[in-house]
Amino acid sequence: MASIVETAPLVLDVGVVLTVAATMGFAARKVGLPSVIGYLLTGLLVSPFTPGFVADSKQLSLLADIGVVLLLFEVGIEIDLRRISREQKALLWGAPAQVAIGLAIGTPVFLWLGIPLLGALLLALSIALSSSVVIVNITRSPRRTTDTMTEEALLGWSVVQDVFGVAAAAVILTLFGASERPLIFAIGGLIGFGLLAYVASKLLPVLLQIVRWEKDLFLIYSVSVGLVLAALGTVVFGIPMALAGFVAGLAINQSRDTEEVRKAILPFRDLFAVLFFVVIGSLIEPAQVLKAWPFALLVMLLLVLLKTFPIALFAHLGKLKVKKLQFAIGMSQVGEFSFVLGSLAYSEGALTRSQFTGVLMAVVVSIVASTLLVRKAPGSRSI
Repeated sequence: MASIVETAPLVLDVGVVLTVAATMGFAARKVGLPSVIGYLLTGLLVSPFTPGFVADSKQLSLLADIGVVLLLFEVGIEIDLRRISREQKALLWGAPAQVAIGLAIGTPVFLWLGIPLLGALLLALSIALSSSVVIVNITRSPRRTTDTMTEEALLGWSVVQDVFGVAAAAVILTLFGASERPLIFAIGGLIGFGLLAYVASKLLPVLLQIVRWEKDLFLIYSVSVGLVLAALGTVVFGIPMALAGFVAGLAINQSRDTEEVRKAILPFRDLFAVLFFVVIGSLIEPAQVLKAWPFALLVMLLLVLLKTFPIALFAHLGKLKVKKLQFAIGMSQVGEFSFVLGSLAYSEGALTRSQFTGVLMAVVVSIVASTLLVRKAPGSRSI
């Protein structure tokens, strides 16, 4: 009975949060807004900074991490990177170039503001990266106005961003003191996980073929192997779990029998992914908002200058088969990986409390703005 008593508060937290999130999401949709806005407001309502019910943020963060892994896992299953790289080659050079521009210009700006080098580098990288979670929601929304090519390019660009961003973060954290791993081990981790994913992509389809008529075993093997790969990517190779989850999905993608797996995990993915937005909303401290808004505005301005404009330009130069402006707006937010990098900078003392709150505000505003504006962007494929 003791274990049941200890577990009950977590069950209560999850039940209350999901109920409130569903209600707020429904209300947001009724007035023509994305449900994401309702989820973010839910986080603010259950945070320790507002009166009333307070949820355990650490427990919710754990469940939110599972949701993000399942989300990227499902994207990896569905997306066809080979076809994208063949038909939209500009993704392979455009995304790294855009991230590099963000680092090269954003870092001096933050240094000029008196932020230490580590914090300046991590903040610049944060702004350069987009939110895979938000982009997936944009491409899956029943109210979306994007076409298939634009949706695939959004997903592909965000994936290449993440790969390049993980490599850049590994170098930054190793060289400037936030990581105890030597640079060679950080790079070796990326290569090692790539090899593990390659081996899995060869073995897993064979296993799935053996149990293809055993529907329950087929699902269990597919999801469990994917989650194990994602966890190993983080624990053994130091890869962010969301990115590792995506690569795990790509491994399963090699099988021809995965459509039913994708459909089976969708309800779990949607349920847990809601908690990601709730967690972000719960971290904003209202008492810091007045101090933080100038920094939040600066982050938003840099986001437009260093991400929206370059992405639109590179999409045009690379002749991507997308709705150019809509594509650039869809990429124009900061999200989960950026939140992690900002938290690292704050924990290392490279950011003040108000600056960290400003980053969180920029995350929320950019998520809301990109989710709304991407529906209104002109439909032309030219700029």
